[in-house]
Amino acid sequence: MKTQTKIALLLGILCISIVILFSTIIYYFLNNYSYVDFYKRLETRVRISAKYNFNSDTLDAAYLKSIKNQHLEKLEKEKEYIIKITPELTLDSLSKKHKLPKTFLETLLKEGKAQEKEGSFFFAGSKIQNGPNQHLVIVSAENYYVTHHLIFLRNMLFGSIVLLVLIVLSLSVYFSKHIFKPIKEITDNVKQISTENIHLRLENNSVNNNEISELINTFNDLLSRIETAFETQKNFISNASHELGTPLTTIIGEADVALLKVRTPQEYEQSLNSILQQAERLDQITKSLLFLAQTGYKGKTIVFEMLRIDEIIWETKGLIDKLNPDNKIFVDLNLLPEDPKKLKVKGNKQLLHLAFANLLNNACKYSNNSPVTVHIASSNTQVVIIIEDLGIGIPEAEMAYIYDPFFRASNTKLYEGYGIGLPLTRNVINLHKGELLVSSALNAGTKVQIKLPLIQFPPTTAYP
Repeated sequence: MKTQTKIALLLGILCISIVILFSTIIYYFLNNYSYVDFYKRLETRVRISAKYNFNSDTLDAAYLKSIKNQHLEKLEKEKEYIIKITPELTLDSLSKKHKLPKTFLETLLKEGKAQEKEGSFFFAGSKIQNGPNQHLVIVSAENYYVTHHLIFLRNMLFGSIVLLVLIVLSLSVYFSKHIFKPIKEITDNVKQISTENIHLRLENNSVNNNEISELINTFNDLLSRIETAFETQKNFISNASHELGTPLTTIIGEADVALLKVRTPQEYEQSLNSILQQAERLDQITKSLLFLAQTGYKGKTIVFEMLRIDEIIWETKGLIDKLNPDNKIFVDLNLLPEDPKKLKVKGNKQLLHLAFANLLNNACKYSNNSPVTVHIASSNTQVVIIIEDLGIGIPEAEMAYIYDPFFRASNTKLYEGYGIGLPLTRNVINLHKGELLVSSALNAGTKVQIKLPLIQFPPTTAYP
């Protein structure tokens, strides 16, 4: 069932239920009121009848009777009974003779007062002491209000409910269509967007910033991200084809040249060395791609342990010192926290070594071994590592693509590289639930910030 139909039905059921509830309440209270009011009328007639039937003053009795006849409304099928209680009187004979309910008479004789309903007829009576004798004064009548007015009210309420059902359902369908009309338009427009025209966007004609407007804006943002992903994929394929194709072309070309004619052992050795160099480059690229895919997969099982981030930095610097003795990496200790717990992170040692090695190597390479400064600072929740260099920087227009695999800035053509290091580093930092921020200016250097969450120790925990 469509949501539009569900809303129409739910709205209709809700409104109808409320109307039925209130109609039932109204009918219930009016019905009860009609009973109570009618019993009061009968009791009034019982009292008046007792007074003018057993009043010794003839004038007063006549006056009361005239008052009753003139000012009291004649009830439907009203009857009055004056019954003298005698020893020979029995319930059965009394009930049969006057056609009165036996339970009513029994209650009246025992308690001196009684009220009862039988069908549409109501009975009220009192036991009156008149000198040495006792009499039963009973008045009965048909409750016209119940038999006619309440039935009319019930039929009217029922008819109104049926009419209301039709009106409410019609209005519910109308308003649900009106409410869902913008969503249907969005659906129709979205169906027209495909990979060939993914640049199209939904038009937001809403003046108010309502939910539909937010939905359109959110979907347009999603389309923008999808379009960016497509562009990134195209760039990746283009760059990967170039990076993988270059060594393959070199290998094939070198092999073809070597096979054109018989050559000297030295020439064969030179060709094989060139092929080996390009094969090693190709192997390094494919391994980097595989590692990039592995670090980007959140479901991969990676072992995490408690590490000190300053030790990771020093170990990485020591490795770079062996590979590039001319580097000028300086670790600034001025912001280093005194509490060693503020340097503890939960991470994978090999992955963090790889991430910091990529960043430090890039800083040294693209600054031609100019000074590179590493700052280590910490707050109560995270440790921050800042790496600053004075290198060639990154053009501002190309900053949006620095995390695309195989992307290399336009000013890095003179430097060796594959464009995999920074995307790989970001994946590693993301696996550690950290944050990688890069800011750069052309010919003014690059600043990289790595933020990693600290291990939170209980205040009472003794730490070695």
